[in-house]
Amino acid sequence: MKTQAQKQPSSALNKITALYCRLSKDDELQGESNSITNQKVMLQKYADENHFSNTQFFVDDGYSGTNFDRPDWMRLNTLIEEGCIGTLIVKDMSRLGRDYLKVGYYTEVLFPSSDVRFIAINNGVDSANAQDNDMTPFINIFNEFYAKDTSRKIRAVFKAKGQSGKALAPIPPYGYLKDPEDKTRWIIDEETAPIVREVFRLCVAGYGTSHIANHLKEQKVLTPAAYYAEQGIKHPRKPSEDPYFWTAATISQMLERQEYAGHTVNFKTTKKSFKSKKQTKTDPKDRLVFKNTHEAIVDEETFAIVQKLRSGKRRRTLKGEMPVLSGMLYCADCGAKLYQTRGANIKEENEYFVCGTYRKNRGKCTNHIIKNKELDAILLQELRDITAYARKHEQDFVSLLEKKHASEMTKNLRKHTKELEEAEERNRKLDQIMQHLYEDNLDGKVSDERYVKLQTNYDTEQRDLEQRISELRGILHEAKTQMANTDAFLTQVRKYTDIQELTPEIIRTFVERIEVEQAEKIPGTRKKNQTIHIYWNFIGNSEPEKN
Repeated sequence: MKTQAQKQPSSALNKITALYCRLSKDDELQGESNSITNQKVMLQKYADENHFSNTQFFVDDGYSGTNFDRPDWMRLNTLIEEGCIGTLIVKDMSRLGRDYLKVGYYTEVLFPSSDVRFIAINNGVDSANAQDNDMTPFINIFNEFYAKDTSRKIRAVFKAKGQSGKALAPIPPYGYLKDPEDKTRWIIDEETAPIVREVFRLCVAGYGTSHIANHLKEQKVLTPAAYYAEQGIKHPRKPSEDPYFWTAATISQMLERQEYAGHTVNFKTTKKSFKSKKQTKTDPKDRLVFKNTHEAIVDEETFAIVQKLRSGKRRRTLKGEMPVLSGMLYCADCGAKLYQTRGANIKEENEYFVCGTYRKNRGKCTNHIIKNKELDAILLQELRDITAYARKHEQDFVSLLEKKHASEMTKNLRKHTKELEEAEERNRKLDQIMQHLYEDNLDGKVSDERYVKLQTNYDTEQRDLEQRISELRGILHEAKTQMANTDAFLTQVRKYTDIQELTPEIIRTFVERIEVEQAEKIPGTRKKNQTIHIYWNFIGNSEPEKN
């Protein structure tokens, strides 16, 4: 039903008749009728036939109806606020938008208060004929429902794609490019991948994120945003005025991306509503990780070392960053971390570690004191011994570790399997108990008050059980599928053929943690004997014979 245009008042004769067109990608699927060209023809024809003068088109092509931050719509709003618009004409209400509340605000508040006549041709809406506009709110509701339904369908397709293992990110991470022959596949960008490797190398070598950022800035390396802009790649992040201004936050994000180890990670962000553009990070447990989907820039071992390093960040003091072993030492008796003691009045050769529990409460543990230089000497010798053995007797080394891990795994499997069976049996029993309780309540054998109290207790117990069952299944799955990662350890061994001194890179490459025993005095001497237990990356506390 077409509206019949009324004679315009003289005050509106010099004002603009705004002909507004909007088209989104979803609208394009509906055919040519919603095209910008079709809308323009219809609006101009209507304006001419109904004697609207001073017409001007406002066009937003490629914008969703739930998004009101459209360039020409905002320009139109500015003209409305300035009193320059007399009439606004659209093809139908959905062209104005698909958000019930916002469209209602414009049609019920802004347009009337600004003396703007609003016409939606196909819906028969004309604000000059108030009695004919009773259906307008319902039209807005149906338009919003359409947007919501479309969003739901798109999310379903998006979810299916993500669950299939295809990358959902529209732009590959810095260091990768889309394969020209297959847009769903990532290939290494030979220009930027070396920079990513350098960032990881510097982290392993002991540099903090701020130091790495400053290093790249000094080397005049373009930031990711500046690089994309130079290459003509569309990217949501705009480059800063200084194209070499790297930040610690950017470095931190790079070091955490599993994509650099060759994996695809989907569902890292979500939106609370189809109306909202704000994205929030999802819980890591809700993300899907697909292993080895593309060529890795950083090997798995280096990536694992960086994650361990970043999970135990060392604080800085007036003497600079703490020694590399700070945060990696533990008391063999109470399990507390060893505290680094250093200061302006303590010579470097006398700096030492002490049990954190003993430091706070001397009655709860002994001191477990060990000097930095003594610890370094022991660690260097142990490291040289184990790597030399691994190189000279590789097959024996592999066999020894497999046997050791098999023994430990069998013990843990037996323990956790028994706990899982007991938890599952109790969970099944609770189902039966709650079923009988429900039937007793219906029969009047159990009062409503008693039923609610018991039901609440059983529900709580069952939730805790189900959570523990899930944890146990995860532990058992990992235990059954994990083999001794000797290959990863041997890969690192081959990189260092002759270790002469300890460096941050070497320590982080090989050492996971160290447990320190209390020193024991050797009878008849002033000397003390102290044992430390070294847990190596990938292979744990393995101590093969030393040759």
